[in-house]
Amino acid sequence: MVKIKSNLKVAVLMGGIGSEREISIQSGTCVAEALRQAGFEVIEADIRPDNLTILDDRTIDIFFPALHGEFGEDGRLQQILDEKSLLYLGSGPTASKDAFNKITSKKLFTEASVAVPDVIEYDIQIDKHELKEQLRYLADKYVVKPVNQGSSVGVSITSTKREAMKIAKETYEKFGDCMIEQFIPGKEITVGILNNKPLPIIEIQSQNGFYDYQAKYINEQTEYLFDTIENPALINQIQQQALDCFFALGCRHFARVDFILGDDNIPYVLEVNTIPGFTNHSLLPKAAAKAGFSMSQLCKEIIETAYSSLVEYQA
Repeated sequence: MVKIKSNLKVAVLMGGIGSEREISIQSGTCVAEALRQAGFEVIEADIRPDNLTILDDRTIDIFFPALHGEFGEDGRLQQILDEKSLLYLGSGPTASKDAFNKITSKKLFTEASVAVPDVIEYDIQIDKHELKEQLRYLADKYVVKPVNQGSSVGVSITSTKREAMKIAKETYEKFGDCMIEQFIPGKEITVGILNNKPLPIIEIQSQNGFYDYQAKYINEQTEYLFDTIENPALINQIQQQALDCFFALGCRHFARVDFILGDDNIPYVLEVNTIPGFTNHSLLPKAAAKAGFSMSQLCKEIIETAYSSLVEYQA
């Protein structure tokens, strides 16, 4: 293990250009404050594809990307960092791109023998009668979502085939590629991954029955519950499958894996977030706190482990 410099200089990258820009700024601000409390020298940088001057600062030892969604989690920023041979936390460009694309990630999860909800890739050219027939075999209730978005942006739930088709068309026109997914009744749960190890499982109970953008970042009544699964074997299964998904994508350092624990007691993976939130509402810090890490300790653990492994890899 490489010895950590005592005075690491960290640049926290935040902002970006996507629909999650404001949440990214909140996450980045929280990370920067936590790192300062841990004794690091920290620079905060609000970046965009046309404003990346911070990446030319050679006094920075490592970069902490806190950008969610477009440009942050889709692999584009990571590709730039790699091309500049800069050290940074989190997953690389390929893992980020694959995790961000819900269709690609579903295929990888299936190959890893983890259950996923059935899905139809929406095609604007598809015959309406053919799509209606496909939906009849898919489910009785549907989740329509963009293929490449995060934080539940653009996600809708409906119980009718006609409405699913209408919403899919609107979603496609607004966001591009979209999908119609089988609705799985059950509990919304999530597993944080910290340095290749699973954190305690969180069950999410939102007031409207769906953990949407409002529930994630605005509604103070959303509940985050621990120890709601009593079966030790099921707990181990969920945590192991979270790791299986993490490694199937080729992720590194940290992530968050979202599931529906079906009423049939089968965990169905929904997605992997390669740069999960670090706000006071965010799930990874809550899970880390349950495991005994303060926000400052969490960020310090990520920085030191990642820096050590990256420097050792480059040596």
